[in-house]
Amino acid sequence: MRTLISFGSLFLAVILLQLSTGGVGPLDAISGLTLDFSTAQVGLLGSAHFMGFFIGCWWAPRLMGSVGHSRAFAAFTAAGAIGLLAHMLVIDPYAWALMRVASGVCVAGCYTVIEAWLQAKVTNETRGRMMGSYRVADMSASLAAQMMISVLEPASYVSYNILALLCCASLLPLTLTKVSQPETPDAPRLRPGLAVACSPLAVFGVMVAALSSATFRMVGPIYGQQVGLELNQIAYFLSAFVLGGALAQYPVGWLSDRYDRRQVLIGLSVAAVLSCAVTALSHGLPTSGIMITAFLFGLTTFPIYSVSAAHAHDFADSSQRVELSAALMFWYAIGAIAAPLVASKLMELFGPSSMFAMIAVGHLALVLFGLRRMGARPTKSERTRYIWAPRTSFLIGRLTRHDRDDD
Repeated sequence: MRTLISFGSLFLAVILLQLSTGGVGPLDAISGLTLDFSTAQVGLLGSAHFMGFFIGCWWAPRLMGSVGHSRAFAAFTAAGAIGLLAHMLVIDPYAWALMRVASGVCVAGCYTVIEAWLQAKVTNETRGRMMGSYRVADMSASLAAQMMISVLEPASYVSYNILALLCCASLLPLTLTKVSQPETPDAPRLRPGLAVACSPLAVFGVMVAALSSATFRMVGPIYGQQVGLELNQIAYFLSAFVLGGALAQYPVGWLSDRYDRRQVLIGLSVAAVLSCAVTALSHGLPTSGIMITAFLFGLTTFPIYSVSAAHAHDFADSSQRVELSAALMFWYAIGAIAAPLVASKLMELFGPSSMFAMIAVGHLALVLFGLRRMGARPTKSERTRYIWAPRTSFLIGRLTRHDRDDD
């Protein structure tokens, strides 16, 4: 208990940050449609968020080295708050895209600072409890953030002001804590080719994970509105996806540690294709049916990033873990930048079902590539442990490196 309390300020900052930055995506989607933005313009906002996320992941370790943890966190939080507050001052989709870049920089930068702080304070004895609590805090706040859309009025200054207040409130736990700032860690080298060298399948897998997750989170509210869901129902729709993904982690991890991870990836993608096909081909589903399909979609797609990461780490040594994690995050960001914009354009041309059709094509390609890779080389007899890998910053590899090497 004393250990958890010592990390309490960091976990509280994560919760407040997730409530703010996790809520802006669905709110922007619904607000954009309310303000007569096109579907493609709303998709651009999601892509802009992940562009900012990538910039923040790369820049944050360097800024920490220049000004320290607390000042870097304050700078990133200020960027996020400004981006949120400016929404209702300038009603233009391209201006909003710049604001979403600021929000993406904020979330990546703040998570980088928090994870650097956690890494400096954790010990081998506390690592397991700390990482478990960190995941619970982050995922619980993510669920709550999706639900906030049911109480936030679209295109309202008050709604964006509430999110900005939560973003600013995340400053308080870190600025008021008595815990001393740690030394700044070295920024990991960004070597995208390392991930390709270790496992081309893992790179493909994390990009398909981005195709699924980024599209659903950023464009899913448009789908929900176009199939007739009310605002509170859209909130449950998004939350069902997150809940399904969270519940899938343990059983998928158990399978991944006992069977060929390529088979697990293929099985998940086959299930994802089926869930997408049922959704895309079924017209007039009742609300409960739509919620079930969202839950199954999260169940089958959310763990793909972690399974892909575990497969890549099977072919790396301990000295490569941090850089490999950063490389996988790079490829995830590339997929996440492109996916919302492409999906929104397809929905504009062919209707809401095309979102799931696009995702199904991506997973079908992952199945075919996985089968091909199974014939290219055997799986490793000695493998790393499956780790539920958060997609938060380039420094997450420092927190999970020792867990992967433990027997």
